Amino acid sequence: MIVTIDGVAASGKSSVSSGVARALGVPYVSSGLLYRAATLLGLEAALDLHDASGLLVHLLAHSLRLEPLAGGNRIWQGERELTGELHSTRVDAGVSVVAALPEVRGWVDAQLRALPSPFVAEGRDMGTNVFPHAGAKFYLTASPHIRAQRRASERPEDVPAIEAALVRRDALDRVQSAPAPDAVVIDTGPLTLDGVIQTILAELPEGLWSEKQVSGRATPVY
Repeated sequence: MIVTIDGVAASGKSSVSSGVARALGVPYVSSGLLYRAATLLGLEAALDLHDASGLLVHLLAHSLRLEPLAGGNRIWQGERELTGELHSTRVDAGVSVVAALPEVRGWVDAQLRALPSPFVAEGRDMGTNVFPHAGAKFYLTASPHIRAQRRASERPEDVPAIEAALVRRDALDRVQSAPAPDAVVIDTGPLTLDGVIQTILAELPEGLWSEKQVSGRATPVY
């Protein structure tokens, strides 16, 4: 009762996962928000993002809570909502460093595995490491240029600068971001958002979701 959607940075994982989850009537879980929140807290505390022990101590003292919803995840540190602060250039620049720390990855994985299914989980190693026995696995990819064009519509940077940053990010994420051997790989470049969502829905194994859930599918919007 778990679907994993992994992929490279800016491949559309969050939008696609949200659309699939809404079509199936279940929550989706964004692992990336936990890594981004950990990065933000580390930056605000002026910590060395390479120092796993120091960062983990800080995270345990300032516990984070992920609120998984079909329409979009929210993340909290106590009564403070961090969601709107997590997609910034400075967090982009640091999150790959934080996500590569085994101690932090273990902390994130434990939080994700404690969540009750069913749900759609998106990230970089959901199908390979966190939920290796998931009922269906997908991996999204696209060229750096196409991903940069998409991200440029959301941020003030120009396409060449974003593309260069994505190429660097891909190199940093290569260890964590690889498709599971049994994952369906989807090039999102030539597809619309709805096209990717419908491709995934069509690939879901029969019997993974109840008839009631599948009959409630709706076409997601951008």
